[in-house]
Amino acid sequence: MSINYTMVIVKLGSWYAGYVKELPGAHSQGKTIAEVKENIKEAIRMILASNYRHFVKGQKKVLEEKIAVTV
Repeated sequence: MSINYTMVIVKLGSWYAGYVKELPGAHSQGKTIAEVKENIKEAIRMILASNYRHFVKGQKKVLEEKIAVTV
């Protein structure tokens, strides 16, 4: 499954830092933009796996639905 997120990357001195707008806690840094992108992908995977482990795995009944929020 593939999900699209919005990644924001900024240059801070000789490093780059990035975060994912739709997923609080998904942020990283690196010496190159490519490194930040790979680090962010891993952060997303880790957050989604953690959420699954803590909220879904082992539950007998799980409600899942789409939700829209205007910002």
